[in-house]
Amino acid sequence: MNGLHDMGGMHGFGKVVPEIDEPQFHAPWEARVLALQRAIMFTRAWNLDMFRDSQERLPPPTYLSVSYYHRWLLATTQSALEQGLVNADELAASRALRPGKPVERTMTPGDAKTAFVRGQFERRAPREARFKTGDKVRTRNLHSSTHTRLPRYARDKEGVVEAVRGCQVFPDATAIEKGEDPQWLYTVVFAGRELWGEAADPSLSVSIDAFEPYLDAI
Repeated sequence: MNGLHDMGGMHGFGKVVPEIDEPQFHAPWEARVLALQRAIMFTRAWNLDMFRDSQERLPPPTYLSVSYYHRWLLATTQSALEQGLVNADELAASRALRPGKPVERTMTPGDAKTAFVRGQFERRAPREARFKTGDKVRTRNLHSSTHTRLPRYARDKEGVVEAVRGCQVFPDATAIEKGEDPQWLYTVVFAGRELWGEAADPSLSVSIDAFEPYLDAI
């Protein structure tokens, strides 16, 4: 989507500066947020792409001003409201005020390890792949109002298919509860100057994973 989260394609944010000796969690509550999110996803109340979409829909000032796990907490709260797992009055009261909504399954202590393992996303192909390694392609100039895996900086750009990654669950569909809609996935390589202009380092190239609906043949 054309959201503030797509900072890879926006100017003015400066370099990414890694934190030296960064801990896994900066405070105990962050670990609790991670555990809460994984436990809810285990119930299948929502999926990974729906969760990403909920973060991307946060107001831009909020998205920029809060920490990583604070953003997770806000997105989890919003998703729980949207899915009817909790109501606003219960959040205000900090306790349940009515019986909980039934979920598909619940987590037990024995499920904890598997809850942190992502499943396989490859699916049976509904059709032959449109492209092969070495094909020249152009990404579409898409402006989705919901979640997409096509970065803004790589839209309407010419590249070459570097590898065919199989047929995968399509995040753009699962994020809005439209089913898995499996699509072929390709690694596409772009010259740095194609992405960033003539001032870019001529030795630079960038590879992204792009789903077939993002691509047109040249």
